[in-house]
Amino acid sequence: MQRSSALAFALLAAPALAVNPGEQLPDPAQEARAREISAELRCMVCQNQSIDDSDAPLAKDLRLLVRERIRAGDDDRQVLAFLTERYGEFVLLRPRLRGETLLLWGFAPTILVLGLAGYAVWAFRARRRTAAAQGLTEEERVRVEALLAREAGPGAKG
Repeated sequence: MQRSSALAFALLAAPALAVNPGEQLPDPAQEARAREISAELRCMVCQNQSIDDSDAPLAKDLRLLVRERIRAGDDDRQVLAFLTERYGEFVLLRPRLRGETLLLWGFAPTILVLGLAGYAVWAFRARRRTAAAQGLTEEERVRVEALLAREAGPGAKG
């Protein structure tokens, strides 16, 4: 009983692929290539899934198109080039590093570097303020407390 339930859970945890048996190529090597290519292509409807994982009608059309190009003798690069030419760079789950995608690739690292630099400046200033406050003599500290008490007014407690 434990083995069968463990197997059932393992099968449920496996990714659900949307490829229908009627879509598959008869040649296992070509089908494996089609699956690899499909895993690199974005479903234009779902946008965060590959066409291999999507049940959308457009994803099915793209899967069939990939298999058609493979049957026609295209290699993997030619299939990807054909689809990119037809649908644009957005069809790729991992866009290539080119002039148009440079901003996309550089945005996250740039934000990270700017955030770290901002934090470093803030931490440096906070440390300087703390060090300056701790550097007061006892006489200066008494004067500061007297000034603060005078600003607070006669009825303030503290």
